[in-house]
Amino acid sequence: MFKFLLRRSVGAIVILILISAFTFFLFFAIPQDPALLACGKNCTPDALAIIHKNLGLDQPVLVQYWEFMKGIVAGRDFSVGHCEAPCFGVSFDDNRMVWDTIMDRLPLTISLTVGGLVVFLTLGLGAGMIAARKKGTMVDKVFSSASLVFSSMQIYFLGPIVLGILVYNTGWLDAPKYVPFTENPGAWFLGLVIPWFVMSLIFTANYTRMSRSTLIEQMQEDHVRTARAKGMSQRYVFFRYAWRGSLTPIVTILGIDLGSLLGGAIVTELTFSLAGVGRLAVESVTNKDLPLTMGVMLVSAAFILLCNLVVDAVYGFIDPRVRLS
Repeated sequence: MFKFLLRRSVGAIVILILISAFTFFLFFAIPQDPALLACGKNCTPDALAIIHKNLGLDQPVLVQYWEFMKGIVAGRDFSVGHCEAPCFGVSFDDNRMVWDTIMDRLPLTISLTVGGLVVFLTLGLGAGMIAARKKGTMVDKVFSSASLVFSSMQIYFLGPIVLGILVYNTGWLDAPKYVPFTENPGAWFLGLVIPWFVMSLIFTANYTRMSRSTLIEQMQEDHVRTARAKGMSQRYVFFRYAWRGSLTPIVTILGIDLGSLLGGAIVTELTFSLAGVGRLAVESVTNKDLPLTMGVMLVSAAFILLCNLVVDAVYGFIDPRVRLS
């Protein structure tokens, strides 16, 4: 298992390098000079030349890429000061260190992800278990129909509806906003409860359908029927054999969803006007801010690859066959 995870880790690093190279060189295909963003409205040729020198844009593209990659490991010096590793450069927009900007936005994205994950995972797996145990009954039909409806919806459609009902029409809740948990846990919870609720409606539907189908399939396996024939209780057989066997596909989609959410839930943050990593990605592309775009891209990709690596490790604990192979 250790050798397998080591190979996957090396592969993840190679993928990050390829992503960085593709994003970096694609950026220079844009005809507009990125230094114009930092130069402002009253830009003169002399001021533009100084900005080119300060940002390193006067060097060949390959040299710029090498300096960027070297800065991630060893740090870099800029006209605005020294950038400690991991250094993703200085933003063209506000001359601020990219890493500091990302770290300011990351707590909101983590709060949004972790809170939503707890809600939709609990509700989704619970509903799927109930539907599987009540297969063919009215409860199963209701849960299956509801999951089909909500899984067909999108956050940008459901979000404004929930905001209109709970915020603007009834006034039961305030508009979503982020308050750090360390400052006020109650305000932190109330500020994100609506995004969590909307995310849970959509993601719960997917996990309900997935857990229901895998549990029903597992209940038909030979080892489960053998356990029943030995006189074991239905509850013990369900949780000890069927439930554990159904976790593999659930963990797979959980790793993908978790990595995507940590990388920045762009649609969710834009829908609820939350300034997280996802919204930062949109702003960086809109402003043609290469260092910020690169930083967000690499951090998001690292989260996705890390979650996939964790999923591979969890497989060995869930399924002994994976451990043996």
